[in-house]
Amino acid sequence: MSNRTAAIRITRRLELAPERVFRAWLDPRLAKVWLFATAARPMTSVAIDPRVAGAFRLVDRADREPITYSGEYLEIVPPRRLAFTLSAEHHPRAVTRVRVEIVPLAKGCDLTVTNEDVPPLYARRTEARWMGILYGLEQTLRAGDPTPGSAASTRSKR
Repeated sequence: MSNRTAAIRITRRLELAPERVFRAWLDPRLAKVWLFATAARPMTSVAIDPRVAGAFRLVDRADREPITYSGEYLEIVPPRRLAFTLSAEHHPRAVTRVRVEIVPLAKGCDLTVTNEDVPPLYARRTEARWMGILYGLEQTLRAGDPTPGSAASTRSKR
């Protein structure tokens, strides 16, 4: 068995303020909607301790079996950089490292996510998953605040 791992790097240009993009990674109300979630299935539970050495835990109840994503924050530099470990309960021995870099532009920002130490068997699926996650991030932020009672959620019900 090989000890080699893959690194996945995805960059997406967003016409959103870097501060909003950064905040979405650490705000449990926002993360519940897009981080490891899908449009049809938001996370059922989200706990985020947004500090270096703080942890996060997001739970998805897929097909009645909970899937837990967890990790520890290694670096938090608002609104430019975030690094954390990541593991999924269904792959407990695969602990990866994720680096999020946000570069401000004249209008919006470039967002780059690098996921290192990915087992090669999961590299393609992980890359596709991150692409979907970043699409969800953009759609969530474009829609506004998804929390009940907010102006954006009230507008969407009309």
